[in-house]
Amino acid sequence: MSRIVYVSFVGAAPDATFTFARDHWATEEHIRATGLRSTFLRDNLYDVMLPRLVGDDGVLRGPAGEGRVGCVAHDDVADAAAAVLLDTRPDIDADQVYDLTGPEAISLAEAAAQMSRAAGRSIVYVPETIEEAYASRESFGAPQFEVDGWVTSYTAIANGDLEVVSSAVHRLTGHPAQTFAEWLAANPAAWERLRGLP
Repeated sequence: MSRIVYVSFVGAAPDATFTFARDHWATEEHIRATGLRSTFLRDNLYDVMLPRLVGDDGVLRGPAGEGRVGCVAHDDVADAAAAVLLDTRPDIDADQVYDLTGPEAISLAEAAAQMSRAAGRSIVYVPETIEEAYASRESFGAPQFEVDGWVTSYTAIANGDLEVVSSAVHRLTGHPAQTFAEWLAANPAAWERLRGLP
């Protein structure tokens, strides 16, 4: 029987803070309306995104306050998706929603400290106001929906929406999810640019 496995986003809802999570909700609803069996893998923010948020000055800026994020590794998401698609674990219920996260929720200040240790240079987190965030992102000339998505990814952290931590990676794959520090150690090529920042 046909089944759809859709990679969504944690907290997907019509009124989600993160605007792209609203889009994921709409897609989930469209899939549900087909009547096909479906599995929704709702990923938290990807580990690889955090180094990309660091500016050329070594500063990670955003209106995330002291919120925390249960960021997840792409490898763990891929393993979970493969397990669902191949039905490799007998205890998996295909008609489910799974939040795929790392094993802990960290603040952006903690993420900056971990990146500092890995890169051997100073990386810091500086909170912004929402107004400052919009002003700085709009200078890139991106479409408004992208700017909204960028800024609301931080405000979703500030609101506690991305503090979600689940055991789904371990349940689906049989191995524990990587911490952000473990991901940094295993993927130096993904954040190598941080070493060369002034």
